[in-house]
Amino acid sequence: MSRAFNFSAGPATLPESVLVQVQQELLEWQSERASVMEVSHRGKAFVECAAQAEADLRQLMAISEDYAVLFLQGGATALSALLPMNLARADQTAEYLLTGHWGEKALENAKASVNTHIVASDKANSYRGIPAQDSWKRAAQAAYFHYTSNETIHGVEFDAVPEVGNTPLVADFSSNFLARPVDVSRFGMIYAGAQKNLGPAGLTIAVIRKDLLGQHGRNLPPIFEWQNQVANDSMFNTPPTFAWYVVGLVLKWMIAEGGTEAFARRNAQKSSQLYRAIDGSGGFYTNQIEVAARSTMNVPFMLHDEALDKAFLKESEAAGLMGLKGHRALGGMRASIYNAMPLEGVQALVDFMQDFAVRHG
Repeated sequence: MSRAFNFSAGPATLPESVLVQVQQELLEWQSERASVMEVSHRGKAFVECAAQAEADLRQLMAISEDYAVLFLQGGATALSALLPMNLARADQTAEYLLTGHWGEKALENAKASVNTHIVASDKANSYRGIPAQDSWKRAAQAAYFHYTSNETIHGVEFDAVPEVGNTPLVADFSSNFLARPVDVSRFGMIYAGAQKNLGPAGLTIAVIRKDLLGQHGRNLPPIFEWQNQVANDSMFNTPPTFAWYVVGLVLKWMIAEGGTEAFARRNAQKSSQLYRAIDGSGGFYTNQIEVAARSTMNVPFMLHDEALDKAFLKESEAAGLMGLKGHRALGGMRASIYNAMPLEGVQALVDFMQDFAVRHG
């Protein structure tokens, strides 16, 4: 069997060259005479590996020393629950802008430890766009303002950073992390699960402005206190070492490929090609997201007759295109075209879609 083009939303496709390197190093990593999964996270080899990954991430994102960079366990969902504990006092309010499922989930996770205020929500519109800023209802003296930069399920993405004044801006970047340049100085915190656009599942990255930490006044279990992770270089407990190692390889691959500027151009080209195929299908395929809010990473689409869905999935897999089934909440199809998805994969999908439409139209 040949390797397929993997359009899964996460865990998602990884650069083939990185997978080959992992394969080559799996039994004996560097001069350790053991796998990277078998060596101590406190040993010199892994400490250097971890430090290099952080240095490469700081280079790619131009992260200043005003920010801590953490490599943590638990996924973005766990971080969304921990962030109000670490960034807000119990009597404060946190603002949430809702544009899809993951924004809703972050809100629900926060309610247990902070007063929450919904600035705006596009739920009544089935999360097909982004509420206009003049419709937002802000809270006074909020501890932070949270939004989801790209909604993986609904396919809604912000094309610009929201303007929130002096309120610290917190963003879940899980599904478009490093997909384009981002001015980190605009944010109080950025966090992202690695399994969509950066590496294997099990690792979550957080970039946090240092002056926001330690102000919450809470008596947290030490493992939940992010200052402890900062003080211990993300090794307050045993980190997911294999995932961290793979992320480090992906970061080096990105630097060699031209950095976030190069990937922004590629991602725009890939998504434009796919949306043109959908919009130009004469209604055989549809994408219901407002054009200005369409995601460059996750492209959901419907067939004009859902009775064709099973045939589409069966035939696409036979054609070497996998992971196209839409999320159960929406149905239809979804193509996730993260950094590691080559243009050739999108072209193969477009060719298949056009052929399928001719045969089943």
